[in-house]
Formats: sequence, C-alpha cells, structure tokens
Amino acid sequence: MNSKIEPKVIPASTHKISRDSVSASALEVTKTLQDAGYQAYLVGGCVRDLLRKRTPKDFDIATDALPEQVKELFRSCRLIGRRFRLAHVRVGREFIEVATFRSAPHGAVDDTEEDNGSAHINDAGQILRDNVFGSIDEDAMRRDFTVNALYYQPSDETVIDYVGGVEDIEAGVLKTIGDPHERLREDPVRMLRAIRFSAKLGFKLDPEVEAAIAESGSLLHHVPPARMLDEAIKLFHSGHALSAYEMLRERGMFRYLFPFTEQCIIDGQPNIPALALANTDKRIAEDKPVIPAFLFACLLWEPLRLDMTKLIDNGVEYKRAFATAANDLIRDQSQHVSIPRRISLIMHEMWSMQSSLERRPQKSIERILAHKRFRASYDFLQLRCETDEASREIYDWWTKIQDVDEQERHDMIRALAPQRNNRPAKRRRRKRPRSSSQQSSAQALGN
Repeated sequence: MNSKIEPKVIPASTHKISRDSVSASALEVTKTLQDAGYQAYLVGGCVRDLLRKRTPKDFDIATDALPEQVKELFRSCRLIGRRFRLAHVRVGREFIEVATFRSAPHGAVDDTEEDNGSAHINDAGQILRDNVFGSIDEDAMRRDFTVNALYYQPSDETVIDYVGGVEDIEAGVLKTIGDPHERLREDPVRMLRAIRFSAKLGFKLDPEVEAAIAESGSLLHHVPPARMLDEAIKLFHSGHALSAYEMLRERGMFRYLFPFTEQCIIDGQPNIPALALANTDKRIAEDKPVIPAFLFACLLWEPLRLDMTKLIDNGVEYKRAFATAANDLIRDQSQHVSIPRRISLIMHEMWSMQSSLERRPQKSIERILAHKRFRASYDFLQLRCETDEASREIYDWWTKIQDVDEQERHDMIRALAPQRNNRPAKRRRRKRPRSSSQQSSAQALGN
C-alpha cells in the first residue's frame, strides 16, 4: 500500500461548505481531539452531503487516536463493535461516531486470535474483522466508494480528496476505490450499499461496478443474516425504498434478501411489496414514523397466504394453518435476513388482525379499535385493497368508524349482522344419577 499518496486539497473558497452547516457537537469533538494532539476530520457521507448542499443525517469523525485513547478524552464515550472497533461520543442528545484511521488488511488471520489491531479474512477473501490501524491516506484507500472517502478539516475548512470523490459527485457516478470485484469480494454487503447510495443520491453505477455486481450476487449468501437485517433496514428506510427495490429486482439481487417474496411477484401487476415501499417513502418524506415490522409483514404476506392455502386445502383448521405457516415462514426467511422476535411478534399481530378486520365480529369491534396494532393493520388492509385482494367496502367502513362520534359508532356496530360461531357446539354432559352412598354423604353435609 502506497502511504505517500498526494491528495487534492480543496479550499473553502472553492467548495463553499459553511461551518455553520456542520453540527456543533461534531466541531466540539473534533476540536477536543486536535487540542489533545491528534488528527481529526469529518469524513464520509456527511462531507459528501455538505458538498451537495444537503443536510447530513449523521456526522462521523476519523482520527489517528486509537479507540481507547478516544475513550480517555470523553467521559461520555463508549466503544462498540467487533468487526469494526468504533467510539461513540455523546454530546448532549447527539452521538458522534469516531473511527480510527484504518489500513487495508493483509492476509488471513486465524479467527481465534485476539482481536488487537488485526484483520480476519476468510479463504474467499471476505473481511470478517478489520481493526488494522493506519494513516489518513491508507484510510482513504480502504473505504468503499470514492464519494464516501472525503475528509473535511474544520480548522481551515479544507476538503481533502485522495480518490477523485469530488469529481465523481459532480458527475453523479458511484465508483469503488480499487478493483470492484475485489472490493465486493472483501465485503459483499457493498453491493447493497451501492444500490442504496445509487437510489438515495440519484447517482449512476459505474459500468465496472455494474459488471462486478452482476457476477458477485451469490456472495450475499455468505453474509450473516443479522447483518443482512441491518442492511435491509437501511435500504428500505432510506426514503428511497421503492427505487432501491426496483434496482435490486432488475439486477436479480432481491432474491438474496427475500427469496420467498421474489417467487410470488408477477411482473407488471400491482404487488403489496412495491406499494408498501412507496408508502414507507411517503411517510419518511412526511417525517412520520416507520417500523421494520410493518414493511416485513407486507413483504412476506403473499408467501404466507400461499403456505396457508396449501395447509387449509390439506384439511388443516384455519388458526392452526396460520400459526404453522407464519412460524415456518419466519424461520425460513431468517436464514437469509434475520427477523428477531421483537419484529416477528408485531408481524404476527398484524397478520392475524387481517382476518378480524375483514370479518368485523360485532362483539369485538371496540377491542379491535383499541388494539395497539390496529393502525398498522388498518394501513396494511389499505394496501391489500389497492391490489384488489381485500374489499374496499370493508376498508371504507373501518375508515369511517374511526371518525364518527360514540353514538354513530354504536349504530354502525349494531348494524353489522351477528356472526355465527362456526365451531361445532359442545355436547352437554348428562348428569349421572347419584349413587346411594353419594346421596347419603350429601345429606350429611346438609345438601
């Protein structure tokens, strides 16, 4: 690795980034590090966004201070991560991520060794852990994309560019640093990051990156499902989920995340996943909350319905068919993208409420309206209506009952036809006549 790369230093008069647009907390952390004798720069996506006149979501810092040295400087600091050792510094309500400059890892290291400034790489060239510390120019070269390898020095307001990232931002193109095939092999998740950044920034993928992705998709099978969950949430909660989804499907990559959903999608027809992702983008644009459970429930709904239908056709009772299909689907899906219990429980509730919303059981309406998952389940019902899977009349009824006064609500509930219990009636047990000894005992007890 060449440690004497000469960067392009861009003065404030050229790039026009204003210190006023930088987080005061990030400036404070940077200054504290520099006052202690360390190098410190804003780095990555925040610099990219500032150059594009966008407000960064987060501000990250790169430094030559080791994680333990950062912790010594800040009482509110905690060290996190194993694959990448990072420091999180809390300033007021804001967390600033501080990473030590890293060098490119070299060679495979036994994964049983102590993780002390070492790289762990498997036989396929995939980086398992990366804590090889280095200099700023080495740090720039080991980052994934050129547009994310820019450094901003608050003290003199210069931007430092080792890899032509500023030019690529101006051209609207996403390039890897170094050979795309090698970089994707080191970390297959970079394929998903490339899709996310392309959708979010509106940048085109460099042709060499496109070719490498086309040849490397199967490497995603080697990524732990828990990490795939993190990347899926970033992809679909970026505010550009629909665009990312379409890019994934065009490149045959969606099947590595949600293979059972991919099998159910018919091109050219409205489908709940696309509608759900568009809905998520709209909510994020309106600064409304979004939860992974809602999106995952929508993504896996059609596979669930197909599995339930098979079970019911084989004579399995509805409730048992639902429970079996839901549990099996979540178990199998978690082999690709992990679905922890905190998410799967909400999904179960949303799925099970669809039957109640459609049946409108007269005695349960108030309880359904008060249920903590009612609103999410109602929104889900709306998406099902848009694909003509559920009744628009029923959806309109639930829409109306939320807005009427108490008297009209009662009238709407009374107007529903009482639903008969389809369960077979329990047979009443005939009383057996008491024996003479039982009668004697009862008389003795005053009965």
